[in-house]
Amino acid sequence: MSDLEIRPAEATDLPAIVAMLADDVLGATRESPDDLTPYRAVFEQLLADPRQHQTVAVRGGTVVGTLQLTILPGLSRRGATRGLIEGVRVHADERGSGLGSRLIEWAIEESRRQNCQLVQLTSDASRTDAHRFYERLGFVASHIGFKLAL
Repeated sequence: MSDLEIRPAEATDLPAIVAMLADDVLGATRESPDDLTPYRAVFEQLLADPRQHQTVAVRGGTVVGTLQLTILPGLSRRGATRGLIEGVRVHADERGSGLGSRLIEWAIEESRRQNCQLVQLTSDASRTDAHRFYERLGFVASHIGFKLAL
């Protein structure tokens, strides 16, 4: 992994990020890598917000992984700040290489650096392989999540 760079995403990384978001069974029905228009404005918002960390892993000049880390201050747990990990994706050619673990380790360390007391994430109920992955990294399935599409 010595040739791996984890850095903030740049505008030129957006096509690769969206392509990875679309490259699985769930993402194929939700994402539109052929039309980046809906992603651009949100990407600019992420870049402008210091609590948002859209991050990429780059190897040999190619974006091979991504995640979004959001720093959330909150009143519960005695005013605990949380790191929320979303949109974890690893390029198909890199799956099984340890890159996903490296990305999550980066997010945990950045959360510590940002004085978070907790790191949390959600994973679609159908992603059983991902659940095992997160459990191997020390995450505990302690809550049941709910979503309401608007």
